[in-house]
Amino acid sequence: MRVLIVEDDKILAKTIEQCIKNQYDVDHAYDGEEGILYAKQEIYDAIILDIMMPIMNGYDVLNSLRNSKIHTPVLILTAKDSISDKVKGFRSGADDYLVKPFNREELVVRLEALIRRSKGNYTENVIEFKTLILDLNSRKAKADGKEVVLQGKQFDMLEYLINSKNTIITKEQIFDKIWGFNSETTTNVIEVYASGLRKELKKIGYDRYLKTIRGVGYIWSE
Repeated sequence: MRVLIVEDDKILAKTIEQCIKNQYDVDHAYDGEEGILYAKQEIYDAIILDIMMPIMNGYDVLNSLRNSKIHTPVLILTAKDSISDKVKGFRSGADDYLVKPFNREELVVRLEALIRRSKGNYTENVIEFKTLILDLNSRKAKADGKEVVLQGKQFDMLEYLINSKNTIITKEQIFDKIWGFNSETTTNVIEVYASGLRKELKKIGYDRYLKTIRGVGYIWSE
């Protein structure tokens, strides 16, 4: 899973990353306009957003995203702690609000809860498709009680595709979400991983759900 941190204080942004990097891949944007450009890629499971930033403040970022039908869950993380600030944040489209200075454990659990709610999963951190179950904590997959062996980013790719089922996902979206904007590899790696993933899915009869859209990307669909 991937989280976008929109925070102009680079030291604080790095601190936030240190808090969550064991559970999430992280990208950074250091002003509001850059945050919007990143968020509109729609590759993030959540966004951590500061309010007081140059060029465009967090409220304007939120309004822009929600007006553009970008519904990625947003956690505001800011020093602005008045009730009126919180009300304005929620009315702008925030899903949660945490005041600086923050407790690291509270940040982690709030982010976990935010992502669970957005995926409609309130009990276990799992994704299900028919008899195929992905456990996001252990990063293991099973179908009909049998383990499906997925190597490295094969698991991440399958998670992304199932979460986006019936939607065409471009190679660029897959690359940005799983490898990240700053990766030194190229999008050619996606075909390699998709081929390996398809071979493992074929063993359980699920390869038919992973479809290639030639020249564009992939779709997980019945």
